[in-house]
Amino acid sequence: MASGASSLVVARVGELQPGYTKKFFLIIDGREEECFVVNHGGNFYAYVNRCCHIPISLDWVENQLMTEDRQHIQCATHGAQYLPDTGECIWGPPCGKFLTPVPLTVRGDEVIALSNGQA
Repeated sequence: MASGASSLVVARVGELQPGYTKKFFLIIDGREEECFVVNHGGNFYAYVNRCCHIPISLDWVENQLMTEDRQHIQCATHGAQYLPDTGECIWGPPCGKFLTPVPLTVRGDEVIALSNGQA
């Protein structure tokens, strides 16, 4: 990893069932950001918890970031829906834009978020 890089164990593989999320904080570009990891079909993805339409948290009820069928990430404020595997908005404003991804790696049963920690 580059100088100043850091990592954080954000979940255990068996901890999150498909369609569920878990929030965490990570230093990104020198600032602490609220982020979340999502299990989508047994694969893990992570994003900064910020809507692309209005820069606010996606959840208004703590850690409820998924649609009722648990297939899409949803902004609780205005209903925009994002694909869990790419972060692309597929419904509502801002269609075609992407959530800010957080790099992840899985080592054993640890799901680890990576941060550059740079300003």
